[in-house]
Amino acid sequence: MECTTKRPIIQLAEVRLHILVLLSVLVLALLGRVPDGQAGWVTCPPRVVVVAIQGRWRCRHRRGSKTSGDHENGGWLHLSRTWHVPLLRGLVMGVLWYLGGRQGTPWVIGLPWLLWLWKAAVIFWPWLRGQPEWRGIKWLLWQGQRLLMIVYLGLAMGSLLRLAWENVLHPFALGMAKGGTTFLVSSAGCLVHGRGEPWVKVVQEGIDGSCTVNLCGSFSMQVSGDDPRRVRFLRLFLRQLEVAGPQRRGRRTRDGRTPFVTQEQLAAWFKMPQPDISREEKYWLEADWSNLLSLNTVEVLTWDLVARIVDVFATFPWWSVEKVWRYMQDQGVGVSERQVREAARQSGWSQLRQALVRRYHLTAEGMRPREGWLASQLMAQVEVLLARLEAGEGLTPEEQVQLGDLRALTSEVGAVSQPPFKALPWLMRVERVVFGHWEEVTDGQVHCCYCGSTHVVRKSRKPRLKKYYDAEGDLQTVEVYRYYCRNEACSKGSFTDLPIGLVPYSRYRMEVHLLALQMYAWGYSTYRRTGQALGMTSMTAYRWVSAWGYDLLPVAALFGVVKSSGVVGVDEKWVKVPKACGEPFGFAQDRRGRTNNKPEGKHKKWMYVYLAVDVYTYDLLHIAIYPYNGKRQMQVFLLALRAKGYKPRVIVTDLAQDYSEPLARVFPHAIHHECIFHALKWWHRQLAEVYGADYAQKCPEGLALREALDRIFQVKAKRSAQRRYEMVMGWKDDYVAKRPEVVCVFESLERHFPKLVNAIESQCIPKTNNAVELVIRRFDQHYQNFCGFDSIETAQLYLGVFEKIYRFTPFSDDARKEIRRRCPLELAGYEVQKLPIAQLCRGQSLDWPTETMQEVVPNG
Repeated sequence: MECTTKRPIIQLAEVRLHILVLLSVLVLALLGRVPDGQAGWVTCPPRVVVVAIQGRWRCRHRRGSKTSGDHENGGWLHLSRTWHVPLLRGLVMGVLWYLGGRQGTPWVIGLPWLLWLWKAAVIFWPWLRGQPEWRGIKWLLWQGQRLLMIVYLGLAMGSLLRLAWENVLHPFALGMAKGGTTFLVSSAGCLVHGRGEPWVKVVQEGIDGSCTVNLCGSFSMQVSGDDPRRVRFLRLFLRQLEVAGPQRRGRRTRDGRTPFVTQEQLAAWFKMPQPDISREEKYWLEADWSNLLSLNTVEVLTWDLVARIVDVFATFPWWSVEKVWRYMQDQGVGVSERQVREAARQSGWSQLRQALVRRYHLTAEGMRPREGWLASQLMAQVEVLLARLEAGEGLTPEEQVQLGDLRALTSEVGAVSQPPFKALPWLMRVERVVFGHWEEVTDGQVHCCYCGSTHVVRKSRKPRLKKYYDAEGDLQTVEVYRYYCRNEACSKGSFTDLPIGLVPYSRYRMEVHLLALQMYAWGYSTYRRTGQALGMTSMTAYRWVSAWGYDLLPVAALFGVVKSSGVVGVDEKWVKVPKACGEPFGFAQDRRGRTNNKPEGKHKKWMYVYLAVDVYTYDLLHIAIYPYNGKRQMQVFLLALRAKGYKPRVIVTDLAQDYSEPLARVFPHAIHHECIFHALKWWHRQLAEVYGADYAQKCPEGLALREALDRIFQVKAKRSAQRRYEMVMGWKDDYVAKRPEVVCVFESLERHFPKLVNAIESQCIPKTNNAVELVIRRFDQHYQNFCGFDSIETAQLYLGVFEKIYRFTPFSDDARKEIRRRCPLELAGYEVQKLPIAQLCRGQSLDWPTETMQEVVPNG
């Protein structure tokens, strides 16, 4: 082949191009894509032969150049003489990598070997020496080796300095600032014992459980500084450290040791007096754990000081910690507020005072029980009892203990519930006639009028004379006998067997007593008119009528079952009752803002009568009176309703805020619906307050808002109500911008809408609370006969009378067809036609023949 005349730079480019093509083919082959052989120059590249020529670009042999055989022999000789260089460099690189924290890949140790092999390649292929790629890679490998060595040298130096600081220069970290953290690092000793990792060894010696602990290596301990007791145990731990071998010279401790850490060092590190450290060690050696654990302050707190502080607390139990501390400062006692607080905690006074404050008002005059706490505990206990009763379970021992505590507490404070009013003997006999509470007598045997027992004996053979007024008003006399009742369960020892129609302790016959009740309650009369009509005093008529209200109607006991539609309306009505002496009312204003300046005991205040009415039967399920109107009173009322056996599905109320929370607690599964009529009435009142009483004529925007509010609930589908509600709420910004006071209407609508719209499309939820309003109007008809009650006790008696009369009195002939001439108990499904009280409340004559009354069979 002839000699080429191309320039070396062009030849070099061609060689590089062929090498690039060769690498591409290799990459494609590794990827599984073998190129085809259509282009032969790709798969079979031409060989390049360079022939030296004479002239400027003639190839020259360097001095000392050898043949290929000489190069091969010299290369192995060079390798055998230079292999220790990469070995030493690799070892140095490995040591630096280990001391630098083992950062990066461990393959950096092989970098000197890679550079050595790359240099040795030129021995076997001399032509590589003139290639710029070989020289560039060699430079990169050399500079990279130097750079990595410098980096790992710096990391190793930093690690050694940090290790020296932690283990030599600063073996124990100083206590940080108050509330910070304290660190402890023990000196390294692993290398001394020939171990590469830290280790701990514990050896238990002797039968008393003594232990010897050996620590070796680098350890750290982190102790929180927010509790002084933790730092105290850290100081005790440091004082237990000793160096193995001969003990150093110095002052020894009480147990003959020479600790490695001195008290002077601890005093400097923890910024505290040295005697306090000595006192802590004394408590440790004497096992005085009470003093050692009770020192929750940095200052020393002795038992004498604790006793002095507790004396002050006991003398003034209503004082706070700060006031006790200031008092002791004034007395010259050097104590800090933290010590006073710790003494209260240590002695148990802090916990005791918290319990007392929850239960009593602590004042200088004495301790007065808190009505709120006691009432909440009693209501919680009632809830537990009801839950156990409904589940058919008994009380656990813990619940029995709690119940006993409440009974004892209520007995001590005089808040024991009063027992039912003692029924007079004549009233018991009346009850037998009116409610059918007796058994048919076929043998003429005498029964005890109190317990019904036939185990009786005559007290005397001589009869007594019973005087009474007959139907014509003439005084008559009849012989009666006294009997002993031998029944051990009977609360009475003796009784008088009276003929039917007569009652004990009264000359008036039974029908006169019943007639007084009928005239007063059914005839909407007064006590004075009733007494005048029957020829007796008004007080006598009051006693006869009030005796019917000593207890509410026991429906479950009378009929054996409780019936209700499940939809109950709840509302309240205010009545006037004189305040009792000592009640905290003072000369307060009444409900209308008028000042009450009457003498003590004559003040009248508004009290509240709560009523629960079946919405569909108008049956009065429960009635009660309370001196206040709030969540607690509502909860007590609902608990009493639940105790009677009623479990409503729906409860209808007005918009009062005191209903939601008690209802959700006592009846969590019941739906709470609010009366739409009350809501619209309330919003109309708010609009009148904002725009004026005559806004319907003078303010078109107010009238438009009122009509829009009314139209929200004049629909048959919830979707339509929701759409109209969203439209009204969209007006909020415009209306509030013009009149900010109107925001209350929109807020009330947004708050109550979910409990108003649930009645739409519902077959059982009524839209209004009209049933309760009807019963309240009937109550007003009776209540208007007199101006308020004499006391809350008389008010409770009258509520019992009203409940019985209302539930047995049929509705008038002009009432709705479905309730006309039927009493609420009949609408509820009870059979009351055979009870004489039903005839009494219908206004029928009570002059029944005696033999007819004896044949009455009690209702089952």
